[in-house]
Amino acid sequence: MKRILILGASGFIGNALYKELNSYYDTFGTYFTKKGYGNNHHFFHFNMEEGELETIIKEVKPKLIISALRGSFEASIETHEFLIDLIDRSDCRLMFLSSANVFDTFEHFPSYEYDKTLSESIYGRYKIKIENDLLRLPSAKFVLARLPMVFGNHSPRIQALDQAIQNNEAIEVFPNTIINVNNDVKLSQQIHYIINQQLTGIFHLGSTDLIHHFDFIKLLVQKRYQRPAVYKQVYTTNQMSYLAVLAKRNKLPNNLLFSYTEILDDLSLVRKDFQ
Repeated sequence: MKRILILGASGFIGNALYKELNSYYDTFGTYFTKKGYGNNHHFFHFNMEEGELETIIKEVKPKLIISALRGSFEASIETHEFLIDLIDRSDCRLMFLSSANVFDTFEHFPSYEYDKTLSESIYGRYKIKIENDLLRLPSAKFVLARLPMVFGNHSPRIQALDQAIQNNEAIEVFPNTIINVNNDVKLSQQIHYIINQQLTGIFHLGSTDLIHHFDFIKLLVQKRYQRPAVYKQVYTTNQMSYLAVLAKRNKLPNNLLFSYTEILDDLSLVRKDFQ
């Protein structure tokens, strides 16, 4: 059975991937601060600031490493430089979860797999730095998965919305930003397929259609909470901008494609404490 190591497996996306893959592969993960993993022999404590990743990799001997790490940008860049060098000289592949923010400078159109990256944000430039290092590897050695906004009933974004609705706080929305979206369940299924089919290259993993960020959040609030909300409209530009990643070259099968309305439906279970 193929061994997989998920870096950041205690986080929102990393843990969703662990749950999806654990029944099919010999899956291991790392955690940093969350409790409850100390007695799990498939989880290893890992602090990017302190290193020791090489020790974990030597023990696990993975054939695939999935990076869902979050934390210090500087420490993350150093960690990925080590990983990329290791992958280049070993029988192992790397899957890096990147972001639509690598295109956050562009206006007027969404972005496709092989478009040039350009970002004005610190976060976007950090992701581009790791992407550029990754792209120097032979194509058979890596998967670069760019993600749009990822939601889920236990995601940080939904938890923040729940709190804002409960406390009648303003919800920050971006009327001039056009997005596509994903959720933890569908994303995990897409990544499972990529692994199972041993695909390589660049993948854009999001809904096949687009919507304004403000419109998506308004629909979500209507469906999930069925009560009015207060919005804080943020205009980062006078022009329409796109924070959306669409597939053109590396499309997944139809059963793994979806609309943003399906994401809304998955998030629309009305909680009793909001009724």
